[in-house]
This record gives sequence, structure tokens and C-alpha cells, in this order.
Amino acid sequence: MKLAIAIISSIISMAAISSEFDRPWSNPEIALVIDPYAANSINWDALKDENRVVAVIHKSTIGLTGIDPKYFERKADAKRRGYLWGSYHWGVAGDPIKQADHYIDTVKPSDNELIALDLEDVHSSKLMNADEAVLFIKRVKERTGRFPVLYTNHASAKYISQRLPDVAFKDSPLWYARFKPNVTDFPHGVWSTYTLWQFSSEILPQLRVPGTKSDMDINVL
Repeated sequence: MKLAIAIISSIISMAAISSEFDRPWSNPEIALVIDPYAANSINWDALKDENRVVAVIHKSTIGLTGIDPKYFERKADAKRRGYLWGSYHWGVAGDPIKQADHYIDTVKPSDNELIALDLEDVHSSKLMNADEAVLFIKRVKERTGRFPVLYTNHASAKYISQRLPDVAFKDSPLWYARFKPNVTDFPHGVWSTYTLWQFSSEILPQLRVPGTKSDMDINVL
């Protein structure tokens, strides 16, 4: 629990271990985090049967004005049940400073809530690119005093490590999306390891937790 609190607060990095890239979720001592959005269903009473789930990171805002319709309701539900809480902003093409302000003004994060940017695909013209992400990250740091966690996939993390080793990325813990049982080609450079690994989703449901369906994203710390 102490480790999970530290991760959610974004104040320490997870130490690298030999098994970190080889099915770490099979270790019953490893904590789990779910990251839902409005379309994912959650049965909170059933979810409590999996005591490894310690935190929820929920989609909160999208672009310049969008807000996930389930965000505030589920934040109240999760915190009432004792889960650690976090939020993420879905970055789209467009003014990253205004997106960062929309995110922070909406979620008003407390110091013990994880804040994150979902950098879904740096090569898509419809989504936030890497240069825009740098500006978003720096604005969040300016507003909150903290660097947000950066969610991104393998291809985007590799691109950033090879071409954009910016200080903003180095200071943002990596939330690594990779749907395979083990990783032998982690994109070292900006990051030496992940802080969160999203290993299970509807793309490849490698694990189910009670109270959720196979489309629920699941992460290890």
C-alpha cells in the first residue's frame, strides 16, 4: 500500500527488478490498477473481492472542452471505498496549453491524486503529438508543481526516446501500454523502466478482475 500511495502521488519511481518485464501480474504481491472510462462497467461490490486492486485512474477530460460523464460519480464511489485515485487527460490535436488548463480546472487534483496525460499516438494527425505533449506537461507542472505521468504505447515511447529526449519527458513517469506477456525490447533512453504497465485490455485481455468485463484496462505498478 505504501508503494501504491507513492506511485499515485508521483513522488518516487519504481525500482527495476529482474521480473518486471516478464508477467509481473502473476506475482500475487504485485498491486493492480484499473483505468476505466465511461463505457467500461464497474461493479464495485464485486471488485472488492480482488484485494490487489489498490487504485483507479479514470479518464477525466478530452481535448479542449470534453469531460468523461462518469468521472465525478466514480471518483466519489472509489474514494468512498478506499481506493487511491487518479485521472488522465486524453490529448488531441490543438492548443496543448488550453487542454492542460481544461484538465486541471476540471479535476482540481489534490496532492495525493495521480495526474496523467494520455498520449495515445504521436503519429496521428487527430491526436496530440510529441511536441504538443511537451507544452502540456510543462503547463501542468506550472499549474500544479508536479509533472504528470505520461501514458503512451511502445511505438510512441520509442519515438520519444530516439528523437525527443526532452527534460519534460524525463521528469514524467512512464505509463507503458504494451499488450504482451513479456517485453524484451523496452525503449530505453528517456526512461529506464515503467512506473505503470498497462498489460491487459480488450486488445488482449490477459487478466480479469471481479466486477469488470474483458474490456477493462488493467495495470501493474
